[in-house]
Amino acid sequence: QVQLTESGGGVVQAGGSLRLSCAASGYTLVSYGLAWFRQAPGKEREFVSSISWRGTSTYYADSVKGRFTCFRNNAENMMYLQMDNLQPEDTAVYYCAADATWSRTHYDSQRDYDYWGQGTQVTVSS
Repeated sequence: QVQLTESGGGVVQAGGSLRLSCAASGYTLVSYGLAWFRQAPGKEREFVSSISWRGTSTYYADSVKGRFTCFRNNAENMMYLQMDNLQPEDTAVYYCAADATWSRTHYDSQRDYDYWGQGTQVTVSS
């Protein structure tokens, strides 16, 4: 069983940066496609970014494209989300997720992800 733990959230002013980390235990991450999702207060959880098994392909929601960068280090069983030029609308709880049957056709589908972390809060003040 894969266990995922996010960290790196916090409070930042608009225009600032944060780097989120997702640490995995229980199994090697190289077997999983990974993703970040987020849930803002009063809203549905939404897709942010996804990365293929070896990190050769990445995908982003239009709202974060050009500002966020997802990357992974399989040797360390870690995934990261570098978030630059943060805006108040980025305020949310951010979750990492792992999918053993990840593919390029459903990387943004929450129901296909098998394991989830507990989330880390990101708050961007204006």
